[in-house]
Amino acid sequence: MAAAGSAVGLGNIWKFPYETGANGGGAFLLLYLLFIVVFGASLILAEMVLGRASGQNPVGAFRSLGGGRWPLVGYLGVFTGFVILSFYIVIAGWTIAYMGFMLDGSLISGDAESIGAKFSAFISGGATPVLLAGLFMVATVIVVLGGIGKGIERASKLLMPVLFVLLLVLIARSVSLPGAGEGLRFFLVPDWSKVDGGTFTSAIGQAFFSLSLGMGALITYGSYLPKTTPMPGSAAIIVGLDTLVALLAGFMILPAVFAYGLDPAAGPGLTFVTLPVVFSQMPAGAIFGFVFFALLFVAALTSAVSLLEVVVTYLVDETRLTRRPAALIAGCICFGLGVPSSLSQGAVDIQIFGMDFLTAAASLTDLLLPIGGLCTALFVGWKLGPKSVALVTNNGTQRFALATVWLFILRFVAPIGIAYVLISGML
Repeated sequence: MAAAGSAVGLGNIWKFPYETGANGGGAFLLLYLLFIVVFGASLILAEMVLGRASGQNPVGAFRSLGGGRWPLVGYLGVFTGFVILSFYIVIAGWTIAYMGFMLDGSLISGDAESIGAKFSAFISGGATPVLLAGLFMVATVIVVLGGIGKGIERASKLLMPVLFVLLLVLIARSVSLPGAGEGLRFFLVPDWSKVDGGTFTSAIGQAFFSLSLGMGALITYGSYLPKTTPMPGSAAIIVGLDTLVALLAGFMILPAVFAYGLDPAAGPGLTFVTLPVVFSQMPAGAIFGFVFFALLFVAALTSAVSLLEVVVTYLVDETRLTRRPAALIAGCICFGLGVPSSLSQGAVDIQIFGMDFLTAAASLTDLLLPIGGLCTALFVGWKLGPKSVALVTNNGTQRFALATVWLFILRFVAPIGIAYVLISGML
């Protein structure tokens, strides 16, 4: 549940529906599913292998299993997760505000233009978005302070079922709307005429971001797995739950968008601008809107916990810090880095390379995640080689029928595919 919670987050519920809407619907969905199966499952298993074999954080895992300069890959993962969390808390803070907006009814009136104006005014407001990001950071730190059993495991067992219940409630309402059938056809029926090179790039990138690959989270969680746990089955469960949430998010959002004649290709604003329009026109819209943003908050929290856990585990393993000061220090520094991301949305003109601070941080991680995934695939596929199969099967005591296929994907298929995403993104 904890590892699935790490993978399930804003990438599934916020990003996947608007990527699907912007890339033609059903064709994008099929490509996304293909890349999830080919790249996602293989790399998740690779990261879990490194964690369980070493019993350490990403840096320690690459150091003990590879030596030389390989620990740099671990440092890259820790750094990448830290940067992601710094702007993740900002967007998660927006979900807290939107829960309040739904309760006070301020979003249950007006059109897309007026709601868009309210959204812009809110994120450029300065103090309030920063405080909400800080509040979300506090919630994340509290869970991590509880440790593995009392904190992360307990929270995941509670929050993941809640997430699925909320999804199903909203899907039932969405697909029952008049005109929802057009949205279902858009989502499920492929239109290959809308597919181009950019569609492939978006589908691979979405699969990568959605599964939280390349940031060391699954190496960290893998280090907690006992030797008796069959890792291929665990990896399959993580991929399955993550993909299921993305599909459910599509069923939740796209039928409602079409039912009210809105644009499915609205981009990132689909969640914070377009969907409130849907809720404003829906009976009991304030209630359903609150449930949706509560759902988004839950998904964000389970992912944020895993991102902070990577940094905390590194500090505990590599320094003399215990969990409590490590979590508090990492949380404070991360919040400090998140402040310019929040303020750059209109309150203060903070730009890097012609982009606002939040966009620049997100763009940096779009580059770092594929690099981390590529290095992980090469390390497990070539540096460990056949030894990695022995690590998966606990020295042959557990069955792994697809071991040869898995190793081939890590050696050849995944590096080529990831390199394509990396080069395309840079271009």
